[in-house]
Amino acid sequence: MSKNDEKSKKNFHKSDKNSSSFYSQLEEACKDLIYISETDAPVTPFIGNETREDHRSALKQLAAGSDGSISEVQFPQFFERLTTIKDWHGEREKTRAKKFLDLQKLIEENLTDLKVVRIGDVSIRIYAVGFDSEGRLLGITTNAVET
Repeated sequence: MSKNDEKSKKNFHKSDKNSSSFYSQLEEACKDLIYISETDAPVTPFIGNETREDHRSALKQLAAGSDGSISEVQFPQFFERLTTIKDWHGEREKTRAKKFLDLQKLIEENLTDLKVVRIGDVSIRIYAVGFDSEGRLLGITTNAVET
């Protein structure tokens, strides 16, 4: 777990019963899930600071300290590549696609204002996030390498 992930987890209030339950569900859904790019990276739950502001403020929170480019991808578009089963997929790829589909549904059912944010140019940090009922930024994060 990176320092940012640890810091984010400390900012999470375990007394918030709904978010706590959702975070536990995210942890379970992310277990052993790998994002494939030019490198394979684990998919992990993400918790940001509570913010009652818009996505622009949340993006600043995510991109703090980064000097790379910031881009947004539509939430369904991001998951489309991960959840589509191809003719050539074996059991492992089909299982991974199903896990990503379950993760997508979990996030869609529990968060609002969904966005996918990519930070960086070659080494990219990806956040698929939304807001919970308390205004907290939650979701998943992973890394990609794209040359």
